[in-house]
Amino acid sequence: MVNYKSIKLSPGLYFVSTPIGSARDITLRALDILANADVLVAEDTRTLKKLLEIHDIQLKNRKVISYHDHNGNKIRPKLIARLEQGKSIAYSSEAGTPLIADPGFSLLTEVLSLGINVTGAPGPCALIAALTVAGLPTDRFYFEGFLPNSKSQRELKFRELKSYSGTLIFYESAKRLSDTLLKATEVFGADRQGVVCREITKKFEEIRRGSLKELFEFYHDKIVKGEIVFLLAGAGNSDIDQSEIDRNLKRALKSMSVKDSAEAVALAMNLPRRDLYQRALKIKIDGD
Repeated sequence: MVNYKSIKLSPGLYFVSTPIGSARDITLRALDILANADVLVAEDTRTLKKLLEIHDIQLKNRKVISYHDHNGNKIRPKLIARLEQGKSIAYSSEAGTPLIADPGFSLLTEVLSLGINVTGAPGPCALIAALTVAGLPTDRFYFEGFLPNSKSQRELKFRELKSYSGTLIFYESAKRLSDTLLKATEVFGADRQGVVCREITKKFEEIRRGSLKELFEFYHDKIVKGEIVFLLAGAGNSDIDQSEIDRNLKRALKSMSVKDSAEAVALAMNLPRRDLYQRALKIKIDGD
C-alpha cells in the first residue's frame, strides 16, 4: 500500500531523516518528500534505494546521487547548480538525522550562503532514541559524537568531560567498546553509572545498564557487533573537585562581578550556575 502523497515541492534542499533500524520508523512527510523531490541524494545510495523499495516509492526517471565526505567537493557544485535551476533536492544520510555525526554540513553552509531554502524533515536519531530509554537524566546532556581513535586522545576527552553534570552521550564502534569502557572506568571511576545501547530499533536490540565496572566486566571478553550508543551519568557532587572550583572563582572575582564570575566558571566547568553563584557570593563576603 502506498502511504505517500503526490505533491509539488518548493525548490530547495530537504534534509530527510531516515530509520536507524526498523524501516517503519519513517514519517509520512519524509515519504512524501522522497517520492516527489526532483533529485535524490544519499550518503549510501544502496540504503536509500532499499528504503524506497520497501515503501513502494518509484524512482521513475530519477537517479540517486552519492554524496559523502570523500566526494563532497566534486558533487557539491553539481547539486548547487540543480538548486539554482529551481529544483528540489532530498538528502539523507545512511541512517538517522542528517548532519548528526554524518556528512552534509558543507553542503548546508554553502546552500545557506546562497540564500536557497533549506527544510528539515525530522525523524529518527540514535542519540535521542538512546537517551529516551537509558534511564539517565534527560534535562541536560552533552553529545560528543564519535570518540577519537587514539587511546591517549580518548582519555584526554574523558578527562575534559569528567566534571560535566549532565548526561554524556557518545557513538562508539563495537570493536572498541571494551577499551572505551576500561578507559572510562579509569577516568570516571568504577561506580559511575553508564548505559550501552546496541542495535537500537533493530532485531537484536540490547540495552544494558549498570556501573562502568559492571559494564566492562560484561563486555570485555565478548565479541560485540552492531551500532552502539554509550551513555554516562553526569558528575555528582562527590566527583567535583571543590578546590578547583574555588580557585577558578577567586581568579574570576578579581576582575568580574559575582554574577559574571559564577557564569564564567559554570560555563568553563559545565556546572550549574546557581550553585556557583552561591559559592562565589560566600567567597566575596568572606574576603577569601
